[in-house]
Amino acid sequence: MTISSTNPYDEKIIKQYESCYPKQVKEIIQDAEHAFLQWKEVSIKSRAKYMNKVAELLIKRKKPLALLMAEEMGKPITAGVAEIEKCARVCRYYAKHAASFLKNKRIETEAQKSYVTYHPLGAILAVMPWNFPFWQVMRFAAPTLMAGNTAILKHASNVPGCALAIEEIFMEAGLPKGVFTALLISSKEVKKVIKNKAVKAISLTGSGPAGKAVASLAAKHLKKSLLELGGNDAYLILADADLKLAAKKSVESRMVNAGQSCIGAKRIIVDASVYKPFLQLVKTELKKYKVGDPRKKETKIGPMARVDLRDEVHQQVTESVAKGAKLELGGKIPKRKGAFYPITVLTQVEKGMPAYDDEIFGPVVSILKVGSTEEAIRVANDSDFGLGAAIFSKDIQQAEQIAASQLQAGTVAINDFVRSDPRLPFGGVKQSGFGRELSKEGIMEFVNVKSVVVA
Repeated sequence: MTISSTNPYDEKIIKQYESCYPKQVKEIIQDAEHAFLQWKEVSIKSRAKYMNKVAELLIKRKKPLALLMAEEMGKPITAGVAEIEKCARVCRYYAKHAASFLKNKRIETEAQKSYVTYHPLGAILAVMPWNFPFWQVMRFAAPTLMAGNTAILKHASNVPGCALAIEEIFMEAGLPKGVFTALLISSKEVKKVIKNKAVKAISLTGSGPAGKAVASLAAKHLKKSLLELGGNDAYLILADADLKLAAKKSVESRMVNAGQSCIGAKRIIVDASVYKPFLQLVKTELKKYKVGDPRKKETKIGPMARVDLRDEVHQQVTESVAKGAKLELGGKIPKRKGAFYPITVLTQVEKGMPAYDDEIFGPVVSILKVGSTEEAIRVANDSDFGLGAAIFSKDIQQAEQIAASQLQAGTVAINDFVRSDPRLPFGGVKQSGFGRELSKEGIMEFVNVKSVVVA
């Protein structure tokens, strides 16, 4: 069986890869299990040297790696370079902080001595998506490997080149065989990997249905799973917001990766008193986004990752319009080669429409009008998802109060768009998944938190 890498810009096959056959899959898992026995004994200081070498190689190769992303999933090359630079930062972050994160913690009890110690679990399976094909993997791999675990990567089937490039970087950095391995298999074959006793836990970033399937199977086999799923992030534009800033940041968030970002501004909820000027500012901002060949520096939006994904977005837009949404901009598939979808703006969006209820994973801006801050909060929380949210207001005290205690989300930004940062824990609530990546919380997901008590 082969796995094809297809360029979404011209729909031409870039390369075909041989997928792993069952015996190879078992060997890769066994290698990861055996490598763990050695890797867990390597000092954190030595692991940090490896991780810093990985960061060095990423920076050295950022341009060819960005080109690989452009060709495999359509990311504009400038955004690809930024993604690789961010990957290097997360490697260096954990190289610097892992030792302090994993340091034994003394706790006073009636015993002579009580403390908590942290130890790795074993081989961890990562099921990763295509939209940030390097970042999603590295934000998992850096803390997981620094904790002393080994990693097996099942990447999205449309980015096999990226998967192998990541494996190659870890190998060139000198990590022992089996510490990090890419597994070229179909999604149907993931079940067998999860069932394998050598796999101790699973980290998945992906869709809701995929998350439910993985979590269910992991629970059946009493294995921990960490899920970062979809989002339908609400951006609240309050009556006192700086409208130019709000429009700029909301559009920037929504257009990241041609709208294919879990934490994009998917529902922009605007106070009625500023609705008209805000809408006009959004349209003005969108004119700055050049759509075209992702390999060119001037391109800000490339094609979507696949034609079928583009068609799915168009269906959601069409259905929303049929149910009463107003098409302000875009909404028609262009007559050109490639998985392109135009920048689209929908207004008069209401509950019961895909643009309100579902995650639209494409360059579609959905704008909702509300009559008060209270209604904005209610609408923001009226979602099955809870990944990120943002508030735009000049009243920082009120915005913080809303962010901290009233919005149901894992991350809330004030007067900026939501983004992940190695220094801050990242994850969601409700149908956006559970568990946290990044920061200290991220490295703690795949360790045994062990209590030791001396009588």
